[in-house]
Amino acid sequence: MAKAVFCTVKTYQQAVQIVDRLKAAGFAHQDISVLMADREGTREFAIDNETKAPEGAAVGAGTGALVGGGLGWLAGIGALAIPGVGPLIAAGPIMAALSGAALGGTLGGVTGALVGLGIPEYEAQLYEGKVKGGHSLISVHSENSTETQRAKKIFETAGAENIATSSEPAASSRKY
Repeated sequence: MAKAVFCTVKTYQQAVQIVDRLKAAGFAHQDISVLMADREGTREFAIDNETKAPEGAAVGAGTGALVGGGLGWLAGIGALAIPGVGPLIAAGPIMAALSGAALGGTLGGVTGALVGLGIPEYEAQLYEGKVKGGHSLISVHSENSTETQRAKKIFETAGAENIATSSEPAASSRKY
């Protein structure tokens, strides 16, 4: 059964290190998600679901520079604002899930999007709190227990926190 492996990290450098290690370990860019608070906070945000930044192209004033150096190869990098949460930068499958929450002005949008991705509500609330507090959330899709263990080891080696797994919803019921 497909699983998602999640963790939080305190620094942008840790996030880049983990994403680079996941890539080197053979995980596909479309299977990796990153969610982080946008610390710029001074510019206007728009949802741009068409944004692709495999070469680190700019996604708005400052966002491209932030993610381009280390996370620019991920698919769908974009900036969005969710009511009650604030400005975020997201990439990967989580971007699609969050875009729907932002468009609908959903309260608890991050928690709801994470629950929709298969994370239990109490963990989703923990992750939302961590992201609001400045941490980054990273997740990766794994097809089997070997990949799950490999992802966990990458997270642990990089000093990640709140490492957990969840069963992913069937592809036909995913919200992204």
